[in-house]
Amino acid sequence: MKNIENNNSSGLKVIPLGGLEQIGMNITAFEYEDSILVVDCGLSFPEDDMLGIDLVIPDITYLRNNADKVKGFVITHGHEDHIGALPYVLKELNVPVYATRLTMGLIDNKLKEHNLINEVRRKVVKFGQTITLGQFRVEFIKTNHSIVDAAALAIYSPAGIVVHTGDFKVDYTPVFGDAIDLQRFAELGKKGVLALMCDSTNAERPGFTASERSVGKTFDALFEEHKNTRIIIATFASNVDRVQQIINSAYKFGRKVVVEGRSMVNTIDVATSLGCLSIPENTLIDTEMLKNYPNEKTVIITTGSQGESMAALSRMAGDNHRKISIGQGDTVIFSSSPIPGNEKAVTNVINGLLEKGADVIFQDVHVSGHACQEEIKLIYTLLHPKYSIPVHGEYKHLTAQAKIAKELGMSKDNIFILKSGDVLELTQEKAEKTGTVPVGDILVDGLGVGDVGNIVLRDRQHLAEDGIIIVVLGLETATDQLVCGPDIVSRGFVYVRESDELMEQARYVVNEAVEGCLDRGISDWGKLKGAIKDSLSDYVWKKTKRRPMILPIIMEV
Repeated sequence: MKNIENNNSSGLKVIPLGGLEQIGMNITAFEYEDSILVVDCGLSFPEDDMLGIDLVIPDITYLRNNADKVKGFVITHGHEDHIGALPYVLKELNVPVYATRLTMGLIDNKLKEHNLINEVRRKVVKFGQTITLGQFRVEFIKTNHSIVDAAALAIYSPAGIVVHTGDFKVDYTPVFGDAIDLQRFAELGKKGVLALMCDSTNAERPGFTASERSVGKTFDALFEEHKNTRIIIATFASNVDRVQQIINSAYKFGRKVVVEGRSMVNTIDVATSLGCLSIPENTLIDTEMLKNYPNEKTVIITTGSQGESMAALSRMAGDNHRKISIGQGDTVIFSSSPIPGNEKAVTNVINGLLEKGADVIFQDVHVSGHACQEEIKLIYTLLHPKYSIPVHGEYKHLTAQAKIAKELGMSKDNIFILKSGDVLELTQEKAEKTGTVPVGDILVDGLGVGDVGNIVLRDRQHLAEDGIIIVVLGLETATDQLVCGPDIVSRGFVYVRESDELMEQARYVVNEAVEGCLDRGISDWGKLKGAIKDSLSDYVWKKTKRRPMILPIIMEV
């Protein structure tokens, strides 16, 4: 495949820069001639082997190389995997951002943290409203998800209409706001839809996703059943509807509510200020006020439902929380299901809570925010798209949606399972992959963005697995004589106090190597360091079958 950095034609190019074959880091570019529109700009969380990494954001080399064409970012909803990379990307590519009310409120919070709030142009868009960006018009369509104000996008281009569902489900009885606008989907279907990019997260699950409102009844039943205990509920910080239902149940049963976890507090503040969350007066109290109320009259809503080590619930389970300790007489409810890969961390937290004597409930207190097979079929049936491009999910999720599209009568030649970086060119006559663009993971570690790459990660892995040996010696410059050392310091390799003989012998091996080089007239520091590494590495491998990192330091005396 050719690499297409700047290749114009009259087709519509769909270019996923992240989010395919993974959960998270959703970002897709749509290009038509001199215009690029970008949908979403999310992050993902580090894999287990990304030691010390805080966040992973997408590589936007293609957008940077075509910066003059980029007209703006259009955001479907306010989850981290759709908005989390915006502050990092907007520092390099300052273009306008368009989003619905709550989504923009959450984006504003991020921009404030990064001191960008006055630098970036932002526009709040209402459902049914259309914005024009270069060759594109984009219409925001009401959908339902596990966060308020989620939108699908109808992207009008000269090549035809592409509908991007964002993350969605069909909820006829949402907790807040209106049900998904199925009528608008049907109207678009009558106009003719060129391609559908549909959420694949639950494409393997048969049937329909239950309404978010059904969780409210479960909460009422649990509050009734546990009248004599304090109730602690862990859920996603962004699930405003879930928080609303917990508050409703708490109010109904005369309990005060405490909110724990910075992300939860921020989201609730934004949602309340925008009218997306209704909290009865005198229901919320500060954590310090808990001691003024009996346990059975309080509810704590907290982050940490995914077992995150620094989240509030994990700290409570590990006795590391400054203000709240858990024990007998506490009921802990997990109102979420583990994201794939987090199962072990969640189990560890549950075990910690059980050991403290808490009653833990983690079944039937969650419904998904994503469409199951019957809802996906409904969207396909309403839109009648010519082409199908499954998005949002690992390969198994994308293929599960492809199977649904085939069952509905779509030709397999019109279904495209893309990888991040693929360029799919669409016209009314044909669709084909025409090239690739650079994509990848940019690692964020503290304040450093992209300064940790594969080599640094490999070193961290090496240090984590085998430790390090530092060799320090002093050379007299004039005579090239060894005047002090070698001294050997080890970390993460062996416990030095119990390995005197090994370390003494290692010192002897290094001394022999250095003296051997100097006797042969070799005084180049690079060659000396190489000889030290080789001889010490061989010795350590023979004695321990380990390969620690060896770092020689030579000082001029």
